[in-house]
Parts: sequence; structure tokens; C-alpha cells
Amino acid sequence: MKGCSALMESVTFHIRPASRADATGFIQLVVELAVFEKLVPPDASAQARLIEDAFGEAPRIEAWLAFVHSSDEPVGYAIFLETYSSFLARPTFYIEDVFVREPFRRQGIGRALLDKAIELAGQRRCGRVEWTALDWNINAQKVYEEKYHAQHLKEWFLYRMNETQISDHLSHRVMNNDE
Repeated sequence: MKGCSALMESVTFHIRPASRADATGFIQLVVELAVFEKLVPPDASAQARLIEDAFGEAPRIEAWLAFVHSSDEPVGYAIFLETYSSFLARPTFYIEDVFVREPFRRQGIGRALLDKAIELAGQRRCGRVEWTALDWNINAQKVYEEKYHAQHLKEWFLYRMNETQISDHLSHRVMNNDE
């Protein structure tokens, strides 16, 4: 599949699907996003799982990379996956990550990655595109609302269980079933 190219503010770039050969650069970008978001970056085990989930025999995620033409090293990435809407009876195209390295921001690269997500959602007949934004990332929120006319859903709350909570719940359930 061909990547798309764009010329914005005198920076020429292209985006394309990531491949296993891109794993090192892809992981580095994921680590940089974690630092940007003030989160703990994936450890070596998580990095190996991420590579397998992106490039293994049965991929769970789809990764796209952005490159400036002067370098073979990626400067941005996005991770996409599909969930499902029972009410729409259509897939939902979910954007897990969009990240562009600081020196390359505000040059259309992030927008190209978002546009690719929307293009793919349309091609796959998805009923909607969804993603989250951190509450402090006002710049991203402005782009989503002003440039994409995306709705900030105030009526929905995101809930999460981490690996420990999942394990604890399953252990508790097993113990209760044994009584």
C-alpha cells in the first residue's frame, strides 16, 4: 500500500503502514509518547508484546508511521484498531495513539495520521471513529473539536481495570465459586 505525501510549511513527509522492519523506530516513538504523557514507558516484555500485536501472525493493532523525506527514522505514529457498536451494528474505528515528535509538530503530520484513520474508517464502513485525549492536552482537544468537529462526550465515563485488578477479580471470583 502506498503512503500519502504532503508538503506543509516546507516539510515534506509521507505516512505508511508500519512493518516488522520498523519495530525499533516504532517502539522508540511509543516510549517518547509515554514520556510526553508523563506515564511509565513499556518495559522490554511489553515492547515485545507490542511488536507481536502489531506485526505478528494475528495482528491486534494497526500501526502507521510518518517519515520526513530527509530521514529513514519515523517522526510520528498512530495505532488503530476496531471495536464494535452493537447499536449501529458496525465496527468502530478506534485511534489508540497519535504522536509526532516535538520538532515536527504543527506541520500537518498529526493531521495526516488522523486523516488516514478517518479514511480507513470510511473504507471499512465503520459507524464512527473514537479516541481519547488527556484532560491537560488542550492543544489536541482544540484540534479535535475545531478542525474535525469531533464531539467531547461528557455523558460517557471511561472505566479501566489494570492487569492486577483483572487478576484480583478473577481470583476472587474463583474463590467465591469454590465455596
